Amino acid sequence: MKISQKGLYALQAMMMLARHHHQGAIKIREVAYEENLPEKFLELILLELKNARMVESVRGAKGGYQLRRDPADIRLSEIIRLIDGPLAPFGDAEQLRTLIDRDLPHRALYQLFLDVRDAAAHILENTTLADLIAGPGPRATKGKRTPKKKEKGSVLPMVVGGQKGE
Repeated sequence: MKISQKGLYALQAMMMLARHHHQGAIKIREVAYEENLPEKFLELILLELKNARMVESVRGAKGGYQLRRDPADIRLSEIIRLIDGPLAPFGDAEQLRTLIDRDLPHRALYQLFLDVRDAAAHILENTTLADLIAGPGPRATKGKRTPKKKEKGSVLPMVVGGQKGE
């Protein structure tokens, strides 16, 4: 499973909207600022999320974007599938099953890879935005939005550059 930079940005934006779910629409500029995301790229991501009916836009001076559903009803798997495609591509699973059947000396290794793939998919299917924002870690101060600081040189191993289907 690969999560692109676009997928990571989508997850970060959705988490921010989930944290401010009861505050109404949030302007793109505020989401970009708080999450330290490129505003123009975020516009495209939010449009894609809007077309998938995960967020909705509100016009006017107090307009912006907000979640269309409760954070407890939005699974991470939905977001990742929309932005990056299948969580666990069928071809990969099928290839692993073939290797398990044909390569007896390495069967345990391929079974382990299949189990890891299935476990990751299961976790994403069963984790909602509400779970993430309620989890351990720093939270946004109530009513006050502050930008996150990104550490230089930090790498998220699951995130890779590229397009859908790579």
